[in-house]
Formats: sequence, C-alpha cells, structure tokens
Amino acid sequence: MGLTKQSTGAGVRKDLCIPVAEYRTEKVIALAGNPNTGKSTVFNSLTGMNQHTGNWPGKTVTNALGRYQYGNDKYLLVDLPGTYSLLANSVEEEVARDFICFGQPDVTVVVADATCLQRNLNLVLQILEITDRVVVCVNLMDEARRKKIRIDLDQLQRELGVPVVGTNARKGEGLNALKGAIAQMAAGWQSHPRQVNYPQEIETLIESLSLELTGLALNSRWLALRLAAGETSIFDSLGKYQGLDISGDFLGRASRELCRETQGSTRDQIVTSIVSDAEEIYKKTVRLENDKHNALDRKIDRVLTSKIFGFPIMLGLLGLVFWLTIEGANYPSQLLAALLFGFEDWLAGLAFWTYCPPWLSGMLVTGMYRTLAWVVSVMLPPMAIFFPLFTLLEDLGYLPRVAFNLDHYFKKACAHGKQALTMCMGFGCNAAGVIACRIIDSPRERLIATITNNFVPCNGRFPILIVMASAFLAAGAGPFQSGAAVLAVMGVIVIGIGVTLAVSKILSKTILYGLPSSFTLEMPPYRKPQVGRVIVRSVFDRTLFVLARAAAVAAPAGIVIWLMANITIADASLLAHGARILEPLGRLMGLDGFILMGFLLGLPANEIVIPVILMSYMASGSMQELESLEALRQLLAANGWTWLTAVNVMLFTLMHFPCATTLWTIRKETQSLKWTLVSFLVPTAAGMIICAAVTAAARLLGLVPM
Repeated sequence: MGLTKQSTGAGVRKDLCIPVAEYRTEKVIALAGNPNTGKSTVFNSLTGMNQHTGNWPGKTVTNALGRYQYGNDKYLLVDLPGTYSLLANSVEEEVARDFICFGQPDVTVVVADATCLQRNLNLVLQILEITDRVVVCVNLMDEARRKKIRIDLDQLQRELGVPVVGTNARKGEGLNALKGAIAQMAAGWQSHPRQVNYPQEIETLIESLSLELTGLALNSRWLALRLAAGETSIFDSLGKYQGLDISGDFLGRASRELCRETQGSTRDQIVTSIVSDAEEIYKKTVRLENDKHNALDRKIDRVLTSKIFGFPIMLGLLGLVFWLTIEGANYPSQLLAALLFGFEDWLAGLAFWTYCPPWLSGMLVTGMYRTLAWVVSVMLPPMAIFFPLFTLLEDLGYLPRVAFNLDHYFKKACAHGKQALTMCMGFGCNAAGVIACRIIDSPRERLIATITNNFVPCNGRFPILIVMASAFLAAGAGPFQSGAAVLAVMGVIVIGIGVTLAVSKILSKTILYGLPSSFTLEMPPYRKPQVGRVIVRSVFDRTLFVLARAAAVAAPAGIVIWLMANITIADASLLAHGARILEPLGRLMGLDGFILMGFLLGLPANEIVIPVILMSYMASGSMQELESLEALRQLLAANGWTWLTAVNVMLFTLMHFPCATTLWTIRKETQSLKWTLVSFLVPTAAGMIICAAVTAAARLLGLVPM
C-alpha cells in the first residue's frame, strides 16, 4: 500500500497541542459549525471565557481553548474555525477537518443556525462521515421562533441518528441539556449516524479505494471519499500528525483509476448528494409558518447594499461614529488628563523628598510617566467610545454589508474582498486589523491586507487629524466647527481607502503578483445587539488590550524622548540636531524637521507626536500641553505653520510607518522581518510622495509662497 510510519512526539498530537487519549485527564470536546451560527457564544457561555463574539463571518481562525466542569468530569472545549464544509478549500476548513480527524476529540459538537438549518446540515452530514461521536446543537432557537420557523428536534435527532439539542446561547437556554448530551456521548452513548446516499457508481469507486486504505487510524470509507473528490491534502495531514507517508505510487495509481472511472465528475456528484440529503432532512423536520420571514432583512439590504445608497449610508454611519467619538471623548479626556497629570505632581514631590537625583526624576517622571499619561488620557476615552460603537455595528450584522459594498473594488485591485473587514477593524487599532487579516485564506492576499492596513487611521492617529482639522481647516466655521472638522477627517479617510486600493493593485502587480481569489460572504440576519455584553467585551477584549500594548511600548519611549531633549551637544539638544538633519526633507514635503522628528519619536505611539512637536517648538525638556485649541494654533502659526502644513500633517499622519505595536504584531503574524520592513516602507514612501506632490502643486498654483 506504500505506507511507512515515522516517529512522533509521545503523548501530544503534533501541532494540535492536545494530549492523545491515553494521556488525557479531561474530556476533549471539539466545537464546529458554520460562520455566524453563534458558535463562539456557545463557547463563551459554556466556559465563561471572554472571547469576543461578532455577527460577521470568519472571525475565529485559530483554535481557542476553554474549560468547564459537569458533574465529576472536566471538559476541555476547543472552538474550531467557522466553516461551511470540510472539503479543505480554505485554511479554516483544513484546520477544522484536521482537528476532528487527528485531535481525537471525545465528542464533536456541531452548532447549527435554526434560521437557516438546511445549509448548516451540509456540514453536519460531512462530520458524521468522519466520526459518530457527534452532538448537534441547534442554536438561535429564539430567532427561529420570532420568524415562525418550527423545528421538530426529535424528528431531526431520528433523521441524523445522534443527539440534537436546541439552544439560545445568548440567554443560556438549553445549555444544561447540551452539557448532559455531551456527557452522555463522551461516556459511550451508542449513536447510529446517518450516512449520505451516494449514486451506485460512487459507492463502487469508494469500495475499491477503501481496500487500498485499510489499516489507517481514520475511517477508510471517508478517506476514499476524499481521494475520490480529488482532495489529497488529507494525506499530507496524515504525514504531519501521524507520521504516515503515503507513497507517490499509490496516489498515482488511485488517481489514474479515479480518472478512468469517473471522468472528473466525482466531486460534483459527492457535493450534490450531500446537498440533496440535507434538503430531504430539512423538509421532514422544519415547518415555515411564514414563508417571507426574511423579507424585512432583504428590504433593508436592498437599500444598504444598493449602488445608489450603499456608499452614502456607509460613509454617513462612519461619520456618525467618528462624530460621537470626537464629541464624547473631549470631556472624559480632559478629566483623565487632569487626574493623571495631577498625580505627576505627587510623583515629583515624592522624588524631591527622597533626594532622587534631578536627572533620574526627570527621566522617570517628566519623561516616562508624562508620556504614559499622554497616551492614556488621549487614547483611552476615544477607544472606550469607538470600540463599543463599532462592535454594535458588528453585532447588528452591518459589517458584512460593508464588505459586500467594497468587495467589487478590492477585486478590481486584485485583493481579497475580506480585506474590507480587516480595514474596518484597523479604524479601531491597526494592530487589531493586522490580526484580523487571518480571516483571509490566500497568503498573498493576506500579506497585501497586512501591508496596506495602516492606510486607515487608528484611534492613536485620530487625535492628530482632529486637532489639525479643528485648529486650521475648520477654524472659521463658528458653531459648525465640530461638523466641519468631522467632514475634513472623513475626507482624509476616503483618501486612505483610495490609497489602500491603489497600493493593493500595485503590490498585486509587482512583488505580490497574482489573481484575486473568490470567497463566500454570508449575509447574516440583522439581530438586536446585546448592548451590555457588547460594552463589557469591547472594553475588556479590545480597548484595555490595545491600551496595555501601547503603554508597554510608550513607557521606554518616554525615557528616550526625554534623553534626546535634555542631552545637548554644541549647545543644542539631540532633538534639535535631528530636526536640523531632517529639515530639507521636511521642507520638500511641506513640513519641517521638528515635525518629522515628532513622527519618528512617535513610533512607539502616535498619540505623542503633537506633544513632541510642541516640546520642540517651546524648547522645553519635556512634553507640554496647551490650555486651548486657539493657543495651540497660535503657537504653530508662530513657527511657520499654514493651512498647507496642516493638510500635509494630516496626509502624513494617514500615510506613514505603522506604530511599534503594529510592527511588532506584523512581525509575529508574518514570521518575517522582510514583510515587516515592507510594511514600514510602503506607507512611508506613499506619504512622502503624496505630501511632496501636494506641496509642489500648491506652490505652482500660487496658493502658498514659493
């Protein structure tokens, strides 16, 4: 048969990080299901872990682990990536398939959406072909009742031959019954899973191939099906996880037999048979009292995804989120700054009474602590508002509509449609946007999304954009200053989206050449967001997580900035020397050397760019804060700033190197110093070129002095 055994590490499945059965002290439960079925909500409700859940497809792309206890037994729950099938057409499908096959779970729980059960049954039937240790969890039963969809769970259990439990995981309904069914199945409950009815010629082919595949740890019938469907990646996984080498002679012989017997039509027949069985089960178990239960969703979609209204509504909602963030963050930011900077006085007094050397207290208090205070006071309030608002749109189900609206343009740019979702995540934090790029299957398109994610401003850069827009571009708008500032910021964001598409196109035609891949984007039903849960999870899972990373990078940066401002050579600080070196490049870009030094020293956290610039202009050894926006405008104008300077600062804020936190995340995600460097250089080069072009055009048109 051409099988050879290679050695593997004892006790643990290689790359799965799960003990094999004989080494376990707890029962392993795999949690599978289609995207957007509430699978992660079931996971959270069972384990009590605060894993974020969202109403958009493809969020879970790695195996999340959680534990719970039922009776005297302990259970390890593994949340697998959401998939529509196990045919290994994507990274998610291959990860989910390999864990079910080689992770040796005691039970596999398949979470299905009660409002679209027929489509979900396709995955259920495929998993039943791999293992009979299955429990089906029909979730969102409350949504089904609201839409007058009646599901006969007992009949569904008889049809599938495995336990079926209805749940409403959001409210905890049915979870005890689910735990009981899992415990029964793990204890050895005898199931009789339904097998898909394939055409006779397929059954004959499967039988002949099965004879060649006996003696393996997996079901030989299922392996034969995979080979018949042309899915040879499962044999790579056999080598990876079980050390089995399937010789090329066997695969070649089997493939020739397959081609001779089926003329290449086997895969289509297999898929058709699965779909037909799912449809048959659905008709026997589901009754619709209202055939038009999705009519309202479709009516809303015709507006939100239309060519006429889709983009204006999308930009309007984005503008509303930004306006609420800007207006809502002002007062909390002032209070937090007063609190933190007041504590700085106490620290300075403590340093004085403990006879701390002035250089050490300056470095720690006015350097490190003041930088941290700036980052926290400027970054925390906007994120605490933006992330919950953004998460509400996600939980409502609007983000997939954004991806749908932008998908055409990303395909034109030879990029992936899911990049629209990662770009949206980047508005909150570019590091979070980079992590979200995992949902893109193609490595090439994932790299494009990673490199271009920085072209949308994060919460760290919004303060710079807002200050520039308010102090210069909207200064004469009177009572409409806030609205004018929002419009200016929105204009910059639209430019960022355009540059994202343009750079994606350039990358796809040069160093990342290739054609765009297709993907399935499910439009989930609109759901009433759980406001309390959204606020708690967005604050803890996103806001505080990002803030902690930023603070960890900003603390040592504060020391470096203080040293550069206070160490002098030839009667000038290192900061001034650096600005003098960068002055020619700054003038070419319509800026100056101190502005470029501010951006360079703001590498750890963009929030400190403006404070560093003010420190440089005021010849101070520590970062300064001005009392009003008008005072800030007057100081900048006195140092040669014009409307063009403000515009170029906004453009370079939009297009320059990612912050240190994002670069660190890129390095960890790509495992490559090369692509981290590319991610640094591409946006920086784009920003320098565009600022220089805008400055040259303004001078040629006589809008500013030559």
